[in-house]
Amino acid sequence: MDLNLDWGVLLQESPTGDGPYWQLLWTGAKWTVATALTGWALALLVGSIVGVMRTLPYKPLAWLGDAYVEVVRNIPLLVQLFFWFFVWPELLPREIGLWYKQDMPYPEFITAALALGWFTAARVAEQVKSGILSLPRGQKNAALALGFTLPQTYRLVVLPQAFRIVIPPLTSEFMNIFKNSAAALAIGLTELTFQMKQMVEYSNEVIVSIAAVTTIYMVMAFAVNRGMAWLERKSRIPGMIGGGR
Repeated sequence: MDLNLDWGVLLQESPTGDGPYWQLLWTGAKWTVATALTGWALALLVGSIVGVMRTLPYKPLAWLGDAYVEVVRNIPLLVQLFFWFFVWPELLPREIGLWYKQDMPYPEFITAALALGWFTAARVAEQVKSGILSLPRGQKNAALALGFTLPQTYRLVVLPQAFRIVIPPLTSEFMNIFKNSAAALAIGLTELTFQMKQMVEYSNEVIVSIAAVTTIYMVMAFAVNRGMAWLERKSRIPGMIGGGR
C-alpha cells in the first residue's frame, strides 16, 4: 500500500498566519509543557499535603484526605475541566466571576493547569501515603521518643525517605500529566493536540500530522523518564527499596 506521505507539509505556511505547520506544532508543544509543569507543581504540593493528612493520627484530617482522593480521582478529567472553566466562575462572587471569565490572563491555560493539578494531586496523594506507610513504624516512634514534634518527625525523618521510595510511581504520574494535558483542547487551549487537529483540518495530511505529534509526545515522555531516573539514582539510599549496597 502506497501512503504517499508528504512530510514537506511541515514546512508549508499554515492559513492561520502563524508561520509554517512545524511552528504551529512547536507553539502547541510549548503550551503543553507549560500546562503540564504548572499542573505538576500544584499536584506535588497538594498531593503531598493530602498524602500526609491521610497518615496522621487525627481522624478528621485523615477522613478529609480520603474524601478528597475518592471524589477527585473518580470524576473524569474532562468533567473537571468543564467544571473549572464553565461552572466555577458562576459560583464565585459576581465581580470575581466576571473577572475570571473576561479579564483573567490566559484563562484556558490557568484553568487547564488548575484542573490537571487537582486531578493528579489525588493520585500523588495515594503514592505519598503508600511511601509513608512502607517505612518501619519504629523510625517514627524513635523520632517522637527523642523529643521531635510530629511535624518535625514528618519533615526530617519520614518524608525524606518516603519521597525517595515513591519516585518510580511518581515518574508514571509525571508522564501521565503530559498526556492528560491533551484534554485541555476541549476548553480551547492551543496545546499540541489542538494544533494537530488544526493541521489536519487545514492540510488534510492526517497521518503526517498524527505521526509528528506522536513523536513529540514520545520525546517528552522519554525526557521525563530519563530525568526522573537520574533523580532516583541521585537520591537513592543504600539498603532501602530500590537502593544499592
